[in-house]
Amino acid sequence: KATVSVLYWIFAHKMAWRCSGGSNAELIANMSRDLLGQSKKLSKSVEKALLSVDRRNYVRDPDLAYEDSPQSIGHGVTISAPHMHAYCLEHLKDYLVPGNNAFDCGSGSGYLLGAMKTMVGDEGTVCGMEYIEPLVPWSIENLKKDGFSVDSKLQVTAGDASKGWALDPSMKFHAIHVGAAAPTIPNALVESLAQPGRLVVPVGPQRETQYLTAVDKDKDGNITSTRLLPVMYVPFHMDE
Repeated sequence: KATVSVLYWIFAHKMAWRCSGGSNAELIANMSRDLLGQSKKLSKSVEKALLSVDRRNYVRDPDLAYEDSPQSIGHGVTISAPHMHAYCLEHLKDYLVPGNNAFDCGSGSGYLLGAMKTMVGDEGTVCGMEYIEPLVPWSIENLKKDGFSVDSKLQVTAGDASKGWALDPSMKFHAIHVGAAAPTIPNALVESLAQPGRLVVPVGPQRETQYLTAVDKDKDGNITSTRLLPVMYVPFHMDE
């Protein structure tokens, strides 16, 4: 298992150098040609969403903004590599359509919130929760700097996202993304899925193999899960 993780780490970093660009548009263009080395191009909706957010506005070091690699945003957490954000959006795109609701758990610098908002449009609602409180006002500043309105249709708050959306625990989401590794699939997030809906979450212990996992709830409430690929993420902050 450890070997699988190391091999994926090496592969991901090779892809990082391949996809990095001198501008946001160049970074997205490089990913559009060959996502994760699987000869898969970005869908039009995901490409449009990623072009709508300039990564320079969401990182600590603007000089590294367009490198396709994870970067520290302080407090022991990172913003994921752009190719991982793209990969997750591809697996959520059928649920990130105009008018739908999306939830980003561990929303960090706000980058994915902006991309999701572009995909669900003016009528859709995007919610973000970040465990580390100082990152919340920073992420709101980042979104505003990037031209997004933070209002009832785009909300960010602090808290333990593993328990669901704190401001309305009854709210259902068509698409849920978790940006850090949970030891197990959080039950509250599965319960928060709409019917139909999809949760994409890295699952597994730290320093061992983790798998990016898609959890689907169909229109009748039936649950299935699928491992997508091995990954290495920082831990998902979950209160006991």
